Amino acid sequence: MEWLTRQLRQLEAKGLRRTLRPLAAGPYVERDGRRLLNLASNDYLGLSTDPRLTAAAREALERWGVGAGAARLVVGDRPVHEALEAALAALKETEAALVFPSGYAANVGVLSALAGPRDQIFADALNHASLNDGARLSRARFRYYRHRDLEQLERLLQGPGPAPGGRRFIVTDAIFSMDGTVAPLPELAELAARYDAVLVVDDAHGTGIVGPEGRGTAHHLGVADRIPVQVATLSKALGVQGGAALGSRALVDYLLHRARAFIYSTGISPVLAAAALEAVRLVQSDEGARRRHRQQAHVARLKAGLEALGYTVRHEPPAPMLAVLVGAPEAALRLSAMLETRGVLAPAIRPPTVPPGTSRIRLAPMATHTDDDIEAALAAFPEAEAIQPHVA
Repeated sequence: MEWLTRQLRQLEAKGLRRTLRPLAAGPYVERDGRRLLNLASNDYLGLSTDPRLTAAAREALERWGVGAGAARLVVGDRPVHEALEAALAALKETEAALVFPSGYAANVGVLSALAGPRDQIFADALNHASLNDGARLSRARFRYYRHRDLEQLERLLQGPGPAPGGRRFIVTDAIFSMDGTVAPLPELAELAARYDAVLVVDDAHGTGIVGPEGRGTAHHLGVADRIPVQVATLSKALGVQGGAALGSRALVDYLLHRARAFIYSTGISPVLAAAALEAVRLVQSDEGARRRHRQQAHVARLKAGLEALGYTVRHEPPAPMLAVLVGAPEAALRLSAMLETRGVLAPAIRPPTVPPGTSRIRLAPMATHTDDDIEAALAAFPEAEAIQPHVA
């Protein structure tokens, strides 16, 4: 297996070697005995360590134990799973929801169940890897369109249609987490209606943090009733773990029979389901609204401050993250290391996660950070010219 070692050496030479570095959760973490400001988490509302979620998890632990014990279609279904699905459907204002072990499993399960060899899938070029993997597993004809390029997408839709009996699917992230950009959902819904396509939207980074009562990006843009298939995650703003497909009762019933990622996986732990149920309740409360407002204010302040330092920053409201473009992997690693020495944890994002030449620092402040934390983060950044010329 010497070829594995050679491959790893090549990755290291390119500045692409990765390692795991265990940390605690929360707005501040410790590494090598040093306290660091954590700007790398997707725990946007700071719920992963909230005592109310911990209490809900503890109660579920005492009532149902640690694990579900089996796939939910066998004997792994618990009342808390159904309560969570009802709460998620109410949050998204859909008829039903189906919880998967992870957001990745939800995307793979939904696309591989709904699409098949006779079908066509048109996908944004910057979609999450799980959407791409689900599309490939479906064996549908799979085509990318340039990021948010509606003209190219329409040209593709005007081309040859699917095989007889086949369908068309337009698939997109709602918020693109490595760029902080937002999908043009109203225009995509219009194209889907015009060309008889099914619109599938992964709102992993919008659920809980975007829109009225945290309902998500589709509600923020006023098109929730025009999106027949939504996917959400429990692992970001909701602070837990898992994924969900949301839509009509017929959609969920169909996935129950056809989504292999659901059928052949043990149900999520009732402990996690109970914590997620509490998180859904919290995001719809007045406190949830206050946390969303605070997190969005932190993002806006970071963007303004970094642009004043000369950085190229990608972000569109209401995305809860922003990308500080650097360019080469080595430069991103250097900036990340410099920030860590100054008390800020912000890992470099490099290929293959992002395209070559666009390595970056991704910043995601939490609602539980203070205004002083954000100012300290800005003070840790050097002038952009001290790193290297950045890319547009």
